[in-house]
Amino acid sequence: MTTQERYEGIIAWFSEHMPVAESELHYENPYQLLVAVVLSAQCTDKRVNMTTPALFEAFPTPQAMAAASAEEIFPYIRSISYPNNKARNLAAMARKLCADFGGEVPSDLEALQTLPGVGRKTANVLGAVLWQKQVMPVDTHVFRVSERIGLTTRSKTPLQTELTLEKNIPGPLLPIAHHWLILHGRYVCTARAPKCTECGIAAWCRWHASAQKRRTTDDKPTKQSSK
Repeated sequence: MTTQERYEGIIAWFSEHMPVAESELHYENPYQLLVAVVLSAQCTDKRVNMTTPALFEAFPTPQAMAAASAEEIFPYIRSISYPNNKARNLAAMARKLCADFGGEVPSDLEALQTLPGVGRKTANVLGAVLWQKQVMPVDTHVFRVSERIGLTTRSKTPLQTELTLEKNIPGPLLPIAHHWLILHGRYVCTARAPKCTECGIAAWCRWHASAQKRRTTDDKPTKQSSK
């Protein structure tokens, strides 16, 4: 199977079986999504969604958060991973957002990355989700699944994975393809025990093909040497 055939098969399957795929983070506006994505680094969406209602009630706008200190933000996110660093980033991010962008989340990805706590992946997530920009945010699920199923080969960094996926997936599909790979990695192609028997794209999966080949080899009877 060629790489192009693998991409075409996987894209066709997801297009048919998952025509709607969205972020599982809860948000009502760009500010809330920005905060939620910053909090989601090395943390589950489920935990973030449990945390943000009280946080947004206390700090409903960038201006409200900009007026708060990291110490005031911390109690609302103490259950999130790395709460001290994230509280400092949120306070600084809100202040810069108000000072430099009038409290509006910028749609320019380079401008987004000037905000404290916002790196390339976070900027790409906002770009893809809010403005349907043709970018591929790469988190741990996207990185792992892409390599396992064969969309990338020996990719060493998230950036390598991002560029490979952007090269091979049609631009208009990149925003939803990001969600396809995340959701597939979260619920089917899990890190420790992938559910291959439940996988709709197994026919195009490099890892599944290799596993089947290994099983076939192991099942062959060994030839006994004659005495």
